[in-house]
Amino acid sequence: MTKDYELSVTGMTCSACAVRLERQLNAAKGVNKANVSLAMERAIINADPTLTTINDLVQTIKKAGFNVGTEQIILHVTNSDTDKTREFLEKRNGVLAVTVGDQQLTLKIVSLAVTSGLLVDELQKQGIKATTTESDAAINREQSQATRELWIVAIAVLVTSPFLIHMLIKYLDWSGKLHFHLSPIIEMVLATIAQFGVGLRFYRAAYNALRGGSANMDVLVALGTSVAYFYSLYLWISLGDQAKGQLFFEASAMIITLVLVGKLMEQRAKRGASKAIRELLALRPKVAYLRMPDGTIAEREISKVQLGDTIVCRPGGQVAVDGVVVSGAAEVDEALISGESVPIAKRIGDQVTGGSININGVIDIEATAVGGDSTLAKMIKMVEHAQVSKPAVQKLVDRVCAYFVPTVVAIAVITFFGWLIAGAELGDALIYATAVLVIACPCALGLATPTAIMTGSGAAARAGILIKDTDALERAHRLSHVIFDKTGTLTHGKPRMQGIELFGGLDEDRVLQLAASLQQGSEHPIAVSLREAAQARGLNLLDVNEFEALVSRGVTGYLSGDMYLLGNTQLFLDKDVCPPPRELAYGGTEVWLGVSVKGGDALLARFEIVDVLRDEARPAIQHLGKLNVKSLLVSGDASPVTQKIANQLTIDEAYGEVRPEGKSEIVDQLVARGGEVGMVGDGINDAPALAKASVGIAMGSGTDIAMESATITLMRPDPRLVAAAIEASRRTFRKIKQNLFWAFIYNVIGIPLAAFGLLSPALAGAAMACSSITVITNSLMVRSWRPKLD
Repeated sequence: MTKDYELSVTGMTCSACAVRLERQLNAAKGVNKANVSLAMERAIINADPTLTTINDLVQTIKKAGFNVGTEQIILHVTNSDTDKTREFLEKRNGVLAVTVGDQQLTLKIVSLAVTSGLLVDELQKQGIKATTTESDAAINREQSQATRELWIVAIAVLVTSPFLIHMLIKYLDWSGKLHFHLSPIIEMVLATIAQFGVGLRFYRAAYNALRGGSANMDVLVALGTSVAYFYSLYLWISLGDQAKGQLFFEASAMIITLVLVGKLMEQRAKRGASKAIRELLALRPKVAYLRMPDGTIAEREISKVQLGDTIVCRPGGQVAVDGVVVSGAAEVDEALISGESVPIAKRIGDQVTGGSININGVIDIEATAVGGDSTLAKMIKMVEHAQVSKPAVQKLVDRVCAYFVPTVVAIAVITFFGWLIAGAELGDALIYATAVLVIACPCALGLATPTAIMTGSGAAARAGILIKDTDALERAHRLSHVIFDKTGTLTHGKPRMQGIELFGGLDEDRVLQLAASLQQGSEHPIAVSLREAAQARGLNLLDVNEFEALVSRGVTGYLSGDMYLLGNTQLFLDKDVCPPPRELAYGGTEVWLGVSVKGGDALLARFEIVDVLRDEARPAIQHLGKLNVKSLLVSGDASPVTQKIANQLTIDEAYGEVRPEGKSEIVDQLVARGGEVGMVGDGINDAPALAKASVGIAMGSGTDIAMESATITLMRPDPRLVAAAIEASRRTFRKIKQNLFWAFIYNVIGIPLAAFGLLSPALAGAAMACSSITVITNSLMVRSWRPKLD
């Protein structure tokens, strides 16, 4: 049995790095499949735990020249057996180091793969009581890294500023009288700090890449700046002070600074692209307030909450867990979870979701899902998985990137010798070749797809659309047909009594009272609808005697001494009573009420029970039509009822009385005709068709098996989100195409310009940085997308 491991990876600078790491992970023992995302800086690895461990995977990543994200946590041991605890933890996969202190242990653990709560639980199973706190270093790790990067860029800008001033004076001196040049030794000192101080990272990354058998952006930068630096150093040593004005130290320093500035902006833009994940992570509750058996309230870490615990949630507080309201009432804001902008009233018996906000009122919640089983945890996992997985177009780009750097180096060599043959000076030929090396940018190619996927799936998640993987996102934009199940999808899935027709002289309240009284012990949807209708009119139910349920026909029983019958047409035909044919005004189900009297049975009333259409159903179908997507209605309900619903929604094709396997067959028929088919459903009977369709779309209010079978989950039961999911997919893939165009056009235009001597190395470095920033900025525009729900 395999297991998925998620690891944070640091040190990747371009797509060639991600391709190399992915290749080495896939070649590692026990690994079935590995996906590496440059934009997310994550690796998701499916492996056999009997053949490999987290620590083995960490070593594979390190051998490839990268590092794994780590965290530092502190365990407070409440008993004195710290040596036993240390021995246990040192053998634990994902724990890299253990330091023993006074009644506490400081652990270095692999981020994402191991959590402090999991370690505490495992220790408790060993009879070791422990509590945990995260160190300040763990909490502020991302902020510290960003600050460090800012300082490095600041130093680079500082040492490059004199070169910039020198260049500005040179180019703005139209009179030619200033003749200002920096001293060669000052140029050498400043360039050395830039080259081997702030630029040391490029040499390290280039070495790791070459050691791993591939070349990346760092190889191009290190090679290009080294050529400019060492050629200038040679000239200075050879010519001394006479080298003034002939050196190219500014080229190497400017390139390094511009690349670092570009990388800093790229990192900030990437953090913007992953904003959706950070928003979801920020929703995770830290503590819960438990109502104890004696009525007191105690604060507990969220990891300590168990199924069945009663949680108190006060106004303005965060709902700590998924659960059911058992006391009180409140309005709850679920905007960041379901995309529903309007607060939802929650009363006893209603479901609430952990991470939502209590606007007003005090409610007690019985926990029904905790930890990784919670809705929020599943959402985070699903969005992360979608952002790390790769569509087919990205796999093609990865193959291109694998040959990109060697090709650029070959072009640079040809440029160098070509200019020498053409009679150029050695220095000029080197500078032109350097410009070729520097302007070539595999980063933009590598970021074009994943950044668009990150922002697209994030924007969809904020709207209440969860996309399981990029294959679903990729196929959704090509959908030609969408099949809707009826019950619970286009309808509320909760029948209501819509009409009463009288026959026997009794008024509506009386016949409704009789019908609801006969059904007071049943949980059948029709029985519930009759009781709710009676309750809405304030009618009291009568005692029923000698009750009898007749399978597939109805019920009988005595009320106030008289025997009454309630059921379908067949029940009365069996009693030799023929109900008159009536047109169903609402396209629902008819239920007849009769009474046994001397000489036979008599009809009293006919009720029409309707599973009412959702208000959003009609605009949902209309919006799909505007997207040139054909809608179909497929239901297990009676054909006349199904056709009536289809007519109300202007759906051209409708199929009634279809069994679960029949829904799959309809999907197969459409696919055989060349269609890309989406299936929308919410029940167990929809699961086969959801799995068979090109894109399975499950309503979040449906069954777990439906959501497991689907590749897209709608977090609220709004069919308009189906068209919104298709729109999000189309918007995302439009951005991917635009990004790939910009990434290729930079290189297709820039490399020849550099080869023909029309770009200086500094300008080439700026263009390379701009290419990545352009791609990411274009992707960030998807964040503004919101579904059209009119």
